[in-house]
Amino acid sequence: MYKSQVIISICLSGLLVACSSNHTPAPVTTLHSGKTTSSHKININGSSYKVKKGDTLFAIAFSANKDVRTLAQINKIKPPYTIYPNQIIRLEYPKNKNKKNTKYTKVNHKSQSLKQKSNKSPKKELDKPNQREYVQRQATQKSSSTKALYNNKVLWKWPAEGKVTRHFSVKENGYKGLEISNKPGTSVKAAAGGVVVYAGSALRGYGNLIILKHTDDYLSAYAHNAKLLVREQQKVKVGEKIAEMGSTDASKTALRFEIRFKGQAVNPAKYLP
Repeated sequence: MYKSQVIISICLSGLLVACSSNHTPAPVTTLHSGKTTSSHKININGSSYKVKKGDTLFAIAFSANKDVRTLAQINKIKPPYTIYPNQIIRLEYPKNKNKKNTKYTKVNHKSQSLKQKSNKSPKKELDKPNQREYVQRQATQKSSSTKALYNNKVLWKWPAEGKVTRHFSVKENGYKGLEISNKPGTSVKAAAGGVVVYAGSALRGYGNLIILKHTDDYLSAYAHNAKLLVREQQKVKVGEKIAEMGSTDASKTALRFEIRFKGQAVNPAKYLP
């Protein structure tokens, strides 16, 4: 009897030592099942955010109106963008005053040399090349922007049946999506094929929310659902039922549908058939 008690005591001691020696926190991705389990709300206030259980980098980026790739680059996080509870996510690049001063000095020297050369020449002759460079630069930016849209083309379909009761607004605090109203339980479908990168209720004002990634540039969001039918990292096809319409964190039953391009909300009406 005594020997068996000693053996049990040794086993328990070894188990406690093994547990105490593991200080590495579990990643958020293994803690969050994709269901509505979060008891907190993501509150973006300032230049950084402290990760809580159930958060994903996509959800943080969405809440901050940022491209997830930008946040990943700022915080040196590699795909699949695994984050940990209590990790500090910086939302902006750190300011480098010395770099700014150096840039200003170089520009200042250049402007002084131009002034010295222009003592004997009219001012108009100096202004023309600068204006030409500006127009060429604007044209190049417009061309590359159009090319990005073309290369990342997504074929969209309506995410739910119903009446559009609110439209996209370009105002700063305006509605950044479409509100589609119908009865509770109406099917909410994937507007395009993609991967579920968030499924939960941690984003303030969105209720039970699903975010789908379609390409590196395009995301779509489905808010205020009564029930979520998919989990994070799950692949879905266009038209597949992903949720049921509800009124979570809203005053009436309706789907809030958003499309984000490089982190910024765009008018879904321009993309839907």
